[in-house]
Amino acid sequence: MTIKEAIFKTLEHTGKPTTAQEIIDFIQKNNWCDFSKLTVATPMHLITSNLSTLAKNNDARIKRYKDKVYYYYLTVNEHTLVIQENSDKKTDKFDDHTAYEERSLHKLLSTYLKSTDVYSKTIFHEQSNRKDENQKWTHPDMIGIKFLKLQSKSSRNLLKEINQTETFKLYSYELKREINNDYELKKSFFQTVSNSSWANYGYLVAFEISDNIKEEMERLNQSFGIGVILLSANPYQSKILFPAKFKSIDIKTIDKLCIINEDFKKFIDQTEKLLTAEERYVTLTERELNEFCDSYFSTDAEIEKYCKEKHIPMENDTLEE
Repeated sequence: MTIKEAIFKTLEHTGKPTTAQEIIDFIQKNNWCDFSKLTVATPMHLITSNLSTLAKNNDARIKRYKDKVYYYYLTVNEHTLVIQENSDKKTDKFDDHTAYEERSLHKLLSTYLKSTDVYSKTIFHEQSNRKDENQKWTHPDMIGIKFLKLQSKSSRNLLKEINQTETFKLYSYELKREINNDYELKKSFFQTVSNSSWANYGYLVAFEISDNIKEEMERLNQSFGIGVILLSANPYQSKILFPAKFKSIDIKTIDKLCIINEDFKKFIDQTEKLLTAEERYVTLTERELNEFCDSYFSTDAEIEKYCKEKHIPMENDTLEE
């Protein structure tokens, strides 16, 4: 019996909304799977990975709702169930979507961005100089830069002389774990609009996005130019759902962010240093920028190990036993 078969069989027998931990307990009680033989995942990671995959693929056989944690049930039983969100039910400490922190996703995003030749850096809000506590949605979660790759030294020098701003593009990223409804979409989207005004491109990034809001997301993208990226546990499978629209750099806002946040200032300094470096120092300066930026994964094994440690659900059928 596969893990997915065991999940469906459990929900069929329980006949009620069931948490991930309750599914594990029921499977173990009936000896439908031997979790002791697992070598690449914990029972919780294995079950939540499969549940997350079913949810993201909009499997018509299963539904869920959130009441502090996610509860899963079979669609065929929906008419017999009383679904009450935000009730006083006893909750389970093992929540497949609260088990990992939003900031744990940063390294996955930096790995994806590196694969697209974007240097990225996390901006820690808590390290900013908060002179004005009323300033909200000022900082992006991550910033990035992409340099125009020219093979000829002559063409690079010519472009610098004509318009140096054409030699690079600046990016701003707002990162969320999930966006499930219109309210979450609007709040996240306009937060991204606010804190990406300085960059050439602004992106809202989420690990999970409900299909029900895709149409509204497209409308907002067309109206405000903010792009949307669906982040995957396998960073290389991440997708740009809607591309961001180009806009000119806002130097005044960049100057403000440099004053407020030291990491932002250092990132801009490193960028300026690379853009103005003599030809013989370009490689060294580029290495300095890379070391300053966020770290990223080099192998699939590193990604899988990290997701397991951080309890990030993986869409990976090879985890099934």
